[in-house]
Formats: sequence, structure tokens, C-alpha cells
Amino acid sequence: MSIPRSMLPEIKSSSEVYGYIGSGAPLRGVPVAGDLGDQQAALFGQTCFKSGEAKNTYGTGCFMLMNTGKKPVQSKAGLLTTLGYKIGEADAVYALEGSIAITGALIQWLRDNLGMIEKSSDVETLAKSVEDNGGIYFVPAFSGLYAPYWKSDARGAIVGMTRYVNKGHIARSALEATAFQTREVLDAMEKDSGVKLRSLKVDGGMVFNELLMQFQSDILNVPVVRPKVAETTALGAAYAAGLAVGFWKDTDELKKNWGKDSEWSPKMDSKRRAGLYSGWKKAVTRTFDWIE
Repeated sequence: MSIPRSMLPEIKSSSEVYGYIGSGAPLRGVPVAGDLGDQQAALFGQTCFKSGEAKNTYGTGCFMLMNTGKKPVQSKAGLLTTLGYKIGEADAVYALEGSIAITGALIQWLRDNLGMIEKSSDVETLAKSVEDNGGIYFVPAFSGLYAPYWKSDARGAIVGMTRYVNKGHIARSALEATAFQTREVLDAMEKDSGVKLRSLKVDGGMVFNELLMQFQSDILNVPVVRPKVAETTALGAAYAAGLAVGFWKDTDELKKNWGKDSEWSPKMDSKRRAGLYSGWKKAVTRTFDWIE
């Protein structure tokens, strides 16, 4: 790109001492030693150190990363290839990333735009007031669709509406939309990597919604695991810094420090799972090409 190399910063690992806090600061002399991007830090904080291990962060959007080992995997299924982390002199570790634009933001929309709930946590109670989604699907393509479609001309839709549907069904379908979108990203990751996911580690604000986590496990057909420390981004940065200064010995010690808080196992039969996911895939196509 004709940028002089002398203008570019020096490449460093994710875990080494870059410098020390200056003499005028309250923390003077403290080493600055960990440097990880937001989602990469969460991957590291979830101790996803082996190829095929993955985490999903549930915030206003969702961000899933899968460790693909020491060689970058170029995605053919609509994902991003990214650097995961590099510890000291060890080889760099790469990852596949899938970004979902609207997940927790959809619950906020129900609260702020429609006034269906007073606070975001109320959505679980409302969703539990019905046994299922009533046959509707909510595709929250408010700003287009991200991974694996990348369609900026898509817009949101609720499909399958009948007079039977009530606000409980809308709340439930809003939660299910997060799980369905995660399934689509995971399918793309497995297709690109050739690795079958055994379990999904989860973090972020929405992981305390028990109904969502159970449905996520059901639709993925793998266990979903929530750690004791849900703020895994900060934890990952601390792990990287701790390794650099010798507070932690190695990644095996980090594995032992990571603790499981809750785990959900799939309870849905395969026929129902396939039927629900097929309905979702059909619903997504209804949002395509809306903006001309």
C-alpha cells in the first residue's frame, strides 16, 4: 500500500512487558503487559486454547470466535479470519469470527420502542408466559444482516403472524432470534474449520437468561457453559498480563483457574430442532433485498 515501513508500529505479542507507568502516576513503575482486542481477550479469558474451542459473547450484538490453531483459515462461509493471540515467543494463534448485529439490542427495542417490558430482564418472564413461539420468527435485520450473509439491503421482519399470537410469543421469538443467529454462525465455522464443536462457552449480559441459554443448547445440540467470571474480556487481558510478568506460569494454570458456573445440555428432539431451524432459515430469506 506504499506506506513507509518506518511509519508503522512495531509488532509485539499479546503478552509481554511493553513499558512501565511513568513516575508521576499513582501506579508508577507498574508494568504494562497485556494487549488483546475485545473479542480476542474474551476468547483468551474463556481459555479457548485448543483448535476448535469457541466462545460466544452476548451483548447488544453477538460475537463468536473459534480457535483455529497456528494457521489462519480463510473463510468460504461468510466469516472473518482474525488473529487470536500470541503469547511471548510462542507461535501466533488464529481464529474465525462471526459477528451478529442485533441480539441484546432487540430486547432493548422491545423495552424502549414498544414498551412491552419495563427492564430488559423482564423479557424472560414474559417469554415464559407461553410454551413456544406460536409459529412466529423475528429476524432483527434492523441494519442489515451480518455473518454469514452480509446483506446490507435486508431489513427486519416478524413472519408467521396469526391472531393467536400475543406479546409473550413476540418476546420468546426475540430471544430465540439470538440462538438461531448463533446457530448460523456456528454452522459456518464448522464448515470452514472442519471441526465439530463439542461445547460452547458463553459470556456477556444475556447469559443470565436461563430460557435463552437452554434454547441455545437445544438448537445447537451441544452443551452451553457459563463461567464463574462472566466478564471474560477483562479476565483475558489480566491473564495475558499475568503471564508476561510471571504471575501465571502457563496456560495450563489458567485452565485450572477458569471455573464453570452453570451448564445447559440439549433436551430437544432432533425432529423438532430441524423443524424450528428450517422455519428460521425460511424467515431470514423474507428479509433479503428490501432496500432497493
